[in-house]
Amino acid sequence: MSQASVDHEGHAAHAGHDGDGHGHGSAEHAKYPFLAHHFETPAQQFDSAKLGMWLFLATEVLFFGALFVAYAVLRSRFPEVFSYGSHYLNTVMGGINTCVLILSSLTMALGVYFAQRGKRVALLICLWLTMAGAAGFLVIKYFEYSHKIHENLVWGPGFYIPPDNAIGEVEAADLAHAPAPAPVAVPAPLNSALSGVPMVGTHPAVDASVVKAASVGPGGLGAGAVDHASAVTHDIIPHDVPSDHLEDPKMPPNTHLFFAIYYAMTGLHGIHVVVGMVVIGMLIYRATRGDFGPNYYTPVDLVGLYWHIVDLVWIFLFPLFYLIH
Repeated sequence: MSQASVDHEGHAAHAGHDGDGHGHGSAEHAKYPFLAHHFETPAQQFDSAKLGMWLFLATEVLFFGALFVAYAVLRSRFPEVFSYGSHYLNTVMGGINTCVLILSSLTMALGVYFAQRGKRVALLICLWLTMAGAAGFLVIKYFEYSHKIHENLVWGPGFYIPPDNAIGEVEAADLAHAPAPAPVAVPAPLNSALSGVPMVGTHPAVDASVVKAASVGPGGLGAGAVDHASAVTHDIIPHDVPSDHLEDPKMPPNTHLFFAIYYAMTGLHGIHVVVGMVVIGMLIYRATRGDFGPNYYTPVDLVGLYWHIVDLVWIFLFPLFYLIH
């Protein structure tokens, strides 16, 4: 608990037990309108809220921790995939977003400082600047996502299908419903024969000359050897035409896994940014009414903690995806 909270709320903690003979703090409820009925003093309310927020943030750390473990496992198993995929990320945009979030953390911390001292105008300025930082982060992320989706840098098997190949997709759908072909020398996969569901890649949506299955298909779809060393050290990757990566002979198998974990982790982080904008907007509304001051600034303090954790998660995501090749 901050020193300001001790100075302005600590004295109420002692007065709460002197207000009546039973220590119910009725005098404090009359003196402090913000004091909830199930708390005896403002200090007790502040400590309880702070503890609850820390417990919530602990669950958030566990939530993101599972994704970080998944990232570590995938990276240890497919290092060449992450080395290749990271070259498709825009380091400049990622760096700008990092600076934006760090500055928004600074303005949020200043907002807590001004709330503790009852400076309403300064608090509002800091909250609006924090809101602008969050909005700027999402705008930059939108441009990043839209560019990657346009180039078909997506998750799942669709990564290996050119996005504009409508005819190929129709042909694939027709093949899926067509009668089974005559038996050939190579037996069908066991799980496909048992389940009746065609395996991914059984009926490719594009011609074999377009997608080099031996070098770019996910594990199990391509049988060709891949030069992992060249995949790690290459410097030239096509960016001009959507799905141009399908023609890159240096693309290792399972490259879609990189973008799957990338969208999962950065997308979840983006959702937390949106939630942060909602609660910051609520703070702006209440600060405009003059709800916060030296005696009551708990919501500002708690939202500040949440926002710092959101920023901290991005501080880890940025180097893991954008900087480590």
